[in-house]
Amino acid sequence: MSDPAVRSRRQWHFDWRLLVLAGFFLPLLVGLGIWQLERAGEKQARLEQWQRQAGNLSWPEQQALGIATGQPVTVTGRYSEVSWLLDNRTRDGAAGYEVLTLFFPEQGSPVVVNRGWVQAPRRRDQLPDISQPTGTLRVEGRLSEFPEPPVLKTVPPDAGGWPKRTQSLSHAQALEIQNDIAGLVLRLSGPEQPGAYRADWAPDRMGPQTHYGYALQWFSLAVALVILTLVASYRKTGASNDNDNG
Repeated sequence: MSDPAVRSRRQWHFDWRLLVLAGFFLPLLVGLGIWQLERAGEKQARLEQWQRQAGNLSWPEQQALGIATGQPVTVTGRYSEVSWLLDNRTRDGAAGYEVLTLFFPEQGSPVVVNRGWVQAPRRRDQLPDISQPTGTLRVEGRLSEFPEPPVLKTVPPDAGGWPKRTQSLSHAQALEIQNDIAGLVLRLSGPEQPGAYRADWAPDRMGPQTHYGYALQWFSLAVALVILTLVASYRKTGASNDNDNG
């Protein structure tokens, strides 16, 4: 009788199909992980540059260098009486509006400030009571795109005085009120900011940490591929496997 230890012994079994498959996907997975690390590094460097600019450069100087979505900025100036109420915005299942108010800096172009969310009154023909602090204020936040839906047809704002209810607000619509408004909206950083309502924005889903997470996933898949390839390449040898060609 043969020794059971010999019958269950495992040896390397060359399977060219398995190795070709692993050889194709392994560099791909590692390359994707490295690419995500590079993207995270680029975004981290850009965020650090923006933070330095926000602390050291004035609003006109930042505009001259070029402003971008996600960039943190600090602006000193005053709120105007011009406000748009962005319709069909919900929080915790309640209907409401986002309040966008025109802000005049001491220097540089005026900017539309998204002050956060307010709950809508029960009656559709009523608007929430909107006010703004007076005097010179210092507001902080991040730049974002104008709330202009890419597909839905633009509905003109309500006629009458301010504030106006609107389904969307494009830069072109804002320019009809003030001809030198900045091309991006300043979204207040939090409810502690002057004039803020419920400014609890969702965090940036494509920040550096997100890319680090994606890189970890790709590298984990690469490690799993190597382990599975090694495990599958070792086959039992012995009487019952002598004729096994894989």
